[in-house]
Amino acid sequence: MTGTWKLAALTLLAGWNHAPATKKLNVVATTPDLAAVAREIGGDAIDVAALAKPTEDAHFVDPKPSNLITLNRADVLIEGGAELELGWLPPLLDNARNAKIAAGARGRIVASTGIRLLEIPATFDRSKGDIHALGNPHFMIDPVNAKIVAGVIAEHLSQVDPADAAAFKANLARFNATIDQKLLEWQRQLAPFRGAKIVTYHKDFVYFASRFGLDIIGELEPKPGISPSPSHLAEIVTAMKANKVRVITVQPYQNRKTAETVARQTNATVLDMPQQPGAVPNTAGYVDLMDYLVRTLATALEDKQ
Repeated sequence: MTGTWKLAALTLLAGWNHAPATKKLNVVATTPDLAAVAREIGGDAIDVAALAKPTEDAHFVDPKPSNLITLNRADVLIEGGAELELGWLPPLLDNARNAKIAAGARGRIVASTGIRLLEIPATFDRSKGDIHALGNPHFMIDPVNAKIVAGVIAEHLSQVDPADAAAFKANLARFNATIDQKLLEWQRQLAPFRGAKIVTYHKDFVYFASRFGLDIIGELEPKPGISPSPSHLAEIVTAMKANKVRVITVQPYQNRKTAETVARQTNATVLDMPQQPGAVPNTAGYVDLMDYLVRTLATALEDKQ
């Protein structure tokens, strides 16, 4: 953080520190998916803002001075955890000067709490790429995990705002019932393709694949966070041909042209599969996003049979 940037941010904070309190809780989430779930649980009792854009890589969010104002005024902060925001969130929090959302405070929610994280490395070795010591942090596209996160959010919101605890509990029950019903529907849609082999750009669909019985045979990145190399892509093409893989998934911030080059050599389809609500039209809510992901994948697998 440059001196000029920091001075401008602190000047802005000085003007906001004594802003009048509002009736609603100010909830800040690091990513839109966490914000969407928080909105379901908090309802009319909260205002929610997300720091990352729907089309932005949550690993590499570009901090802005306005983020400090948002965090300084927050009653609650929801972060993904599992080192997802390790590269950009800590400096913001250091300069936001808000004890309400400090580590261990009632207003600090770590979404990975209670999640059975996958791909926890046996040893921490940076030569293996951008790996996470605590496990894979892309757990929100497993709807069962979304229910766990919703429960953690409801618990913390109730601690911060006991007067609305009953409403949070009711909203949680409603959200869980919706997910339970939709999960049966999503499983039916993908049941015909159980065991289907796919390729992803990054290690970001392991939880989705585990939940719905898909087999990810490889990633376009040779290692997490490392740009695809010609030699690795040649290996992926060979593996895709051998396994008759016909689907490659990408997110908005990933190099679609690289995926399309591989797809042309393997008769595969490149699918836009964002993990954040709002990245594509009509996906403002968590359930909307999951509907899109399941429908898009099922359609592509059906067409490629």
